Amino acid sequence: MIWYPYAQMKTLDAPIEIASAKGVHLYTKDGHDLIDSVSSWWSVIHGYNHPEINEAIKQQIDKFSHVMLGGLTHEPVQRLSDKLASWLPGDLDYCFFSDSGSVAVEVALKMALQFNTNRGSKRDTILALEHAYHGDTFKAMEVGDDEDYHFAFGSSNEKKRGVVHIPTEMQALENAFEQYGERLTCFIVEPLLQGAGGMRMYDVSFLERARELCDEYDVLLIFDEVATGLGRTGNRFVADLVLPDIIVLGKALTGGYIGHAATVANKRVWEGFYSDDPTHALMHGPTFMGNALACSAALKSIELFERENYLDKIKNIEQITRREMQGFADERIKEVRIMGGCVCIEVYDAAVLEGFKRFAFERGVFSRTFLKYMYAMVPYVINEQELVHILDTMKAWFKAG
Repeated sequence: MIWYPYAQMKTLDAPIEIASAKGVHLYTKDGHDLIDSVSSWWSVIHGYNHPEINEAIKQQIDKFSHVMLGGLTHEPVQRLSDKLASWLPGDLDYCFFSDSGSVAVEVALKMALQFNTNRGSKRDTILALEHAYHGDTFKAMEVGDDEDYHFAFGSSNEKKRGVVHIPTEMQALENAFEQYGERLTCFIVEPLLQGAGGMRMYDVSFLERARELCDEYDVLLIFDEVATGLGRTGNRFVADLVLPDIIVLGKALTGGYIGHAATVANKRVWEGFYSDDPTHALMHGPTFMGNALACSAALKSIELFERENYLDKIKNIEQITRREMQGFADERIKEVRIMGGCVCIEVYDAAVLEGFKRFAFERGVFSRTFLKYMYAMVPYVINEQELVHILDTMKAWFKAG
């Protein structure tokens, strides 16, 4: 029996069975052709079954699929580490690999906490955003702020001690540092675009001021770019605009082929662990960190992103989306938000979206709404006709009702 994610198993609708996939299309076992509007949770940026990524994995698997990084190393992980160090801005050069975005967030938080412990600091508080989502492992849930995902903590979130959540408002930011600044180990954010918390978008000026305050109060700034990295906001990384101390990457890192993630720190954080004292070492090691197949996929994914000028593709997606959504309104809609490769329609009442998944399916689109949000985060290789069809399907739901 498969236990499916984010679902009450007793009342779960039968999942759609996929037989094959190519480009932006999912082909079901019973013969339907669906355009994937959500890139398999925002990861499949190159589309499905990409021949070059396929070949990169095939070449590696004939050598070996995986060896542990404990006492061993290999060329694909060395090449990926070197590539990320040269590709990421500033001195974000020190790569710790893991097997999922949630674990990579755990690593980032552990780095921040131990960085302070190693230097004898007694700081005990983490600053995070309201409506944050950083994954479903426990420390990631702790810095998250959405009870719809984190019932394990109880309805009051009373066990989330040592974490302060603030809105993306400048005065709240100033107040938080004034009140807690000397106690903060780190400030973790999903930069510019908060994904699972509702595709909430905010201005870069908030991050610019956060960087200044983190410097002033000696606080590490962590960007969780698992969802936003590799172009989703219209930037390669939001870190290109404001430089964090630690960046977390996942999802699109491998083009959505294999679970893999990276927590990349700057030199200052690295030097906080580099010591003759064995207790200063980062005692962490996911079994499949640096997996050779995943590294091979990631290297080819990055090559495609650079070679095919994906930032222009994303700019075109945003322009088409803005054109198609211009003037679209309905009394049930609270707001339409667009940024880079993301569009979100937020409604006042979640009940308005009930039945949309089936409605979209019947029109050849796979969509997955959540809470009060209908959204699209399409593969970057989508063509204009396919994108317009997705947007027309979203608009048609409100016209039909």
